[in-house]
Amino acid sequence: MAGNAPASKSGLYADPREDWLAQYGEEIIDPARPIVDPHHHLWDRGGQRYLIEEFSADLASGHNLVATVYVEARSMYRATGPEALRPVGEVEFANGAAAMSASGGYGRAAICAGIIGHTNLLLGEAARGVLEAEIAAGGGRFRGIRHSSAWDADAEVAGFYATRPKGLLLDPAFRKGFSCLAPLGLSFDAWLFHPQIGELADLARAFPDTQIVLDHCGGPIGLGGYRRDEVFSGWKKSIRDIAACPNVNVKLGGLAMRLLGHDFHERATPPSSEQLATAWRPWIETCIDAFGPDRAMFESNFPPDKGQCSYQVIFNTFKRLSAEYSEAEKTALFSGTAARVYELKLE
Repeated sequence: MAGNAPASKSGLYADPREDWLAQYGEEIIDPARPIVDPHHHLWDRGGQRYLIEEFSADLASGHNLVATVYVEARSMYRATGPEALRPVGEVEFANGAAAMSASGGYGRAAICAGIIGHTNLLLGEAARGVLEAEIAAGGGRFRGIRHSSAWDADAEVAGFYATRPKGLLLDPAFRKGFSCLAPLGLSFDAWLFHPQIGELADLARAFPDTQIVLDHCGGPIGLGGYRRDEVFSGWKKSIRDIAACPNVNVKLGGLAMRLLGHDFHERATPPSSEQLATAWRPWIETCIDAFGPDRAMFESNFPPDKGQCSYQVIFNTFKRLSAEYSEAEKTALFSGTAARVYELKLE
């Protein structure tokens, strides 16, 4: 994220509206199924507050959440000190939320049981010192980093990402920094747009010992000059190509952002899980078919995805989309893959 500006200003997602979401509710499908939510944020900036109180309220909507993974969002960086070390503040913040959760005062789920922070990998070999500081700050919960590489020439798509460097994942300095991850036992979350998936595949092949997670189904674009139906075949080919890299896993979500081009947030009432399942099925099923359930995991991506649906509805949608899978496959998709990738100890 850029400074304290909400990402919604970039056009990537709509601002959540509690009054709008409250107009529609559903009974929980398969309420006993344990769920690990491997991708959410916490922040207080730009007029938006989504901290442990707001997140725990969403978690209490009826699904059986057992643990969550915090993912960096440029939240609570240190205001002073060396620039390279300022992201350590976000890890401290997330670990503080985890400690609050561990008190039992915010529901049954272990919130922020895993933490994905940020380190500027363009620091090259100097990135190691920052990573070590984040490991220390994480209290045993720090699992890896995300260095967003999302970039597109279309300003309507890129928003504030337009200032990011093109071809970041191919940069030699970036790769020197990336090489610090595996020796420290750390993973890499990749946030990019679908035309960049090939660059990530190249990175994955160059570093086969580094665990990589492809966020948000690979960021398919349906905004600006892109048309959702027209990009599907090219996106699908890229997904199959990167799935051939055994060190890459995929997060199934992020589709309730505006990025995909749906207008659910502009409708009079929020969508049902049936409506979302119909809209998302081709994207979700393609990812599961390519990666397999043991390398795929459902994610909320809250609060960005909250702009188009509630927590109750988003996981009902995932349960509809996985209805035909075996019990073992459902366990992988809802908790097993996330627990393995992020090394979570589930009770």
